Amino acid sequence: MRPRPGSYNPSFMQTIVAQLDSAFRAAIRAAFGIDADPLVAVAQNEKFGDYQANAAMGLAKQITEQSGQKKNPRAVAEQIKAKLALGNLAEEVTLAGPGFINVRLSSNWLATAASSLAGDPRLGIEPASQPRRVVVDYSGPNVAKQMHVGHLRSTIIGDAIARVIEFQGHRVIRQNHIGDWGTQFGMLISHLASLGAGDEAHIADLDHFYKEARKRFESDPSFADAARATVVRLQAGGEEELERWQQIVAESRRHFQPIYERLGVGLTPAAERGESFYNPMLADNVKLLRQAGVAVESDGAIVAFAEGVESPLILKKTGGGYGYATTDLAGIRFRVQELGADRIIYVVGAPQAQHFRQVFATARKAGWLGNATAEHAGFGSVLGEDGKMFKARSGDSVKLSELLNEAEERALAVVTQKSPELPEAQRRDIARAVGIGAVKWADLSKDRQGDYVFSWDEMLALKGSTAPYLQYAYARTRAIFRKSGLEPDLSAPVTLATPHELALMKQALRLGEVIDLVSRELKPHHLCTYIYELATRFSAFYENCPVLDADEGTRASRLVLCEVTARTLALGLDLLGIEHPNQM
Repeated sequence: MRPRPGSYNPSFMQTIVAQLDSAFRAAIRAAFGIDADPLVAVAQNEKFGDYQANAAMGLAKQITEQSGQKKNPRAVAEQIKAKLALGNLAEEVTLAGPGFINVRLSSNWLATAASSLAGDPRLGIEPASQPRRVVVDYSGPNVAKQMHVGHLRSTIIGDAIARVIEFQGHRVIRQNHIGDWGTQFGMLISHLASLGAGDEAHIADLDHFYKEARKRFESDPSFADAARATVVRLQAGGEEELERWQQIVAESRRHFQPIYERLGVGLTPAAERGESFYNPMLADNVKLLRQAGVAVESDGAIVAFAEGVESPLILKKTGGGYGYATTDLAGIRFRVQELGADRIIYVVGAPQAQHFRQVFATARKAGWLGNATAEHAGFGSVLGEDGKMFKARSGDSVKLSELLNEAEERALAVVTQKSPELPEAQRRDIARAVGIGAVKWADLSKDRQGDYVFSWDEMLALKGSTAPYLQYAYARTRAIFRKSGLEPDLSAPVTLATPHELALMKQALRLGEVIDLVSRELKPHHLCTYIYELATRFSAFYENCPVLDADEGTRASRLVLCEVTARTLALGLDLLGIEHPNQM
């Protein structure tokens, strides 16, 4: 019996990889009495099958070492295959090469799965049975400075990671570790006081004043002394200094909060946990680290050492100030003890890899991590088409607000050329979704660990791996229903009679696997690759399999496939934080 629309069928809630993994593990135990990872993966060549298990060679080596008798990998594969029970999931299991076991999925099973997905609001993805509490630390702009393109990657990669893990059913706590404390505020407050400015300073003014203050600090010893004295008064709770500091923070927030809302990245003032928040905790934390023997005195400073790293982690400077590491350690302790974090993810640039390695090692040694895990999701830089750091013509960093404005204006030109008949208000609304989406996709579709080249022409193209292409693919699925006036009958029998229908359904069913992969590796580009492949398979299906002109039974089946594709594309784009207009 096929599931009713909206019903829940547990046999399709588990990913295909998970089902195959379970079956292969059972077969390996039955054949050899060994618990081993079957190394199930999507087949590299669809000519041989849809999935493959690659464990035979490793098992052959293990059995040979244990028994002293040489075991042939292909013979091992044959024994695993003989014990393999896949039920109606597979229609063919074959061997290839030295021992690869290939599985071709059953078209009948796929058709039933399509019906199940169509009636499931979560598209077959089961929520975590044991939800974890996950803290995601991302964005982290500096107060008194305008957000620039350098903040883009952390902000949108962090948001995508948070969205994916949240969809899995985990409790995600977003944290924005803003730079709102330290010597720079002594410089800025002193400079503003000397100018008689600051009460009504706009963010652009503060940015300018900060650069001036930095120059004075580096060239004028008397000003540097005054700035340091101002920091001391600020940290001691000086009324005038605190008032100016609060004005600066409030103005900075007025600048970056609208950008967060425009990007839709889930960061609110409630998510802010800036350096100032942890400042009262630093002295006690350093004391505890010393008492535990984790931190030691070295040349008048308090430091900690991490295995494999020669340079020490500076916790307290010779002059008495605290370093970034001390604040990050306070953050870990707070997130584990107060927020109850099981997993902490830091979306911070790749150059900070050693810093976080030392911080995590110190927190573990102190027992502050407990059973929680801490991960650094590092990322590369945004480059211009000249291969150098992406800059404005003036040589300054590209302001993020200006970049988003240009994205929307360029997208409007593309949308107007494509659909001039649409009302201007609708074109502008679409342009906003396309422009912001294009900027996000250009970043998220690349492996975060590498640099990427920022190119307007490439990111706004209607062909290839771009947001406009994916958004257009989604709009096309919705156009089928809008133009025909039909709604999919989710209880209609699904038949997968052509290679294009089979290919489309096989890809749709991989969504859960890809979401697990993104959550595990913290790499949203896997999701981008997946939905791009889904869109290209849908394009091939649409061109080769008539939908509205087909006979009644076939039309009903193909409308279900269109609905499953549309909802899968929409969910994939949602998890990336990219809007998907119904019409383009």
